[in-house]
Amino acid sequence: MLGVCSLLFLWGLVTPCHGLLETVGTLARIDKDELGKAIQNSLVGGPILQNVLGTVTSLNQGLLGSGGLLGGGGLLSYGGVFGVVEELSGLKIEEITLPKVLLKLLPGVGVQVDLHTKVGLHGSGPLGGLLQLAVEVNVSSRVALGVSSRGTPILILKRCSTLLGHISLLSGLLPAPLFGVVEQTLFKVLPGLLCPVVDSVLGVVNELLGSVLSLVPLGALGSVEFSLATLPLISNQYIELDINPIVKGVAGDIIDFPKPPKPVKVPPKEDHTSQVTVPLYLFNTVFGLLQTNGALDIDITPELVPRNVPLTTTDLSALLPEALGTLPAGQHLLLSLRVKEAPSVSLQNKKATVSIPAAIHVQSYVPTGTPEALFELKVVMILSAQLAPSATKLHLALSLERLSAKLTSSYSRSFDVSRLEEWLSDVVRAAYVPKLNVALDVGIPLPKVLNVNFANAVLEIIENAVVLTVTS
Repeated sequence: MLGVCSLLFLWGLVTPCHGLLETVGTLARIDKDELGKAIQNSLVGGPILQNVLGTVTSLNQGLLGSGGLLGGGGLLSYGGVFGVVEELSGLKIEEITLPKVLLKLLPGVGVQVDLHTKVGLHGSGPLGGLLQLAVEVNVSSRVALGVSSRGTPILILKRCSTLLGHISLLSGLLPAPLFGVVEQTLFKVLPGLLCPVVDSVLGVVNELLGSVLSLVPLGALGSVEFSLATLPLISNQYIELDINPIVKGVAGDIIDFPKPPKPVKVPPKEDHTSQVTVPLYLFNTVFGLLQTNGALDIDITPELVPRNVPLTTTDLSALLPEALGTLPAGQHLLLSLRVKEAPSVSLQNKKATVSIPAAIHVQSYVPTGTPEALFELKVVMILSAQLAPSATKLHLALSLERLSAKLTSSYSRSFDVSRLEEWLSDVVRAAYVPKLNVALDVGIPLPKVLNVNFANAVLEIIENAVVLTVTS
């Protein structure tokens, strides 16, 4: 039977809530398979085992024998209880088999991690020649949860002990009485040599857990800082993280936009999947930042639209002669679009839409002269949003669904604006929507948890949130 290294992560004393998320937070549910992969990858890709072996071999002496770690008249040395130990010399740890990770979540208690491994020892036997042993080891460790100076969860090793499993003689001769000598020696030596593996694994996992507390830039708009709102909660299949996004402007000031009145009802998570739920608040906040920074404003001139989109007084006169006033035909038009209120995002019925209220000033356009005002409109643009995740962001691409307009002022006389809505829609699609999509390249940031990559996640739009699910 393979040895087992058991770690008890005491970081959650209650099970996750019943599928409800506060209106602001981002909820991440990390499957136990992801935690297991994080631990396994720390052993495979990192120098943990190599460092332990390096520490052992740098001692340049054996575990047994008069010059060994327990030599010099000790219990197991020459002259001690087992005088025969001098006949064993230079027994060293030369190999640690890559541990196999098995993980079990204990709801309301913590996480149990089993690392199955073998230790290979080489030395000289009592009758001469090479002696090779393989020892199965059971290292039992207990870990408690603390808080680092950065305010991130940190796992602290509290107790570590080792139990030996089966000892296999791979080559050489070893009389039966010496098996006891070897066993007792390894009981004393292995905790100090193999417990650093546990400590190193915890260090890697702590680094990954600490990455949740990260600052994600939003281009020239500011940044989003993610932090844990509460201690992690544990179910039998996943660890749940309630992550608080703090949105800051370029100057570092905290941006606070209105929050939805109701908590989000999160759908259940299937086994072997991880989930992140992005709340409506983050969408509205990003659009609010774009609005306050003027990124949603635009001056539409003839150079910004294709030739098939009319933008002259002649075209306007053909649609609505009374809107032209005394201006002659053949002059270019300038549409100054200004967004004075924050857009509103809707996440409902598996669909994402954005409503942008704006004021449009229609003027004659003279590149070297002063524009002449014609009329001012109040418009509401309804745009559908296509969502696509990447490793770090949720990207949006907008397209105009419809536009409604009302006349707020005119320098000639009142008229029926509805006759201009189709023309305005064509202008907005050609000149304004592409600008919006460039501004939205900042995306909606996703928290970084245990290096889970949501680029290929299945996306579901629920009421007031978006859920990304990836198979572990």
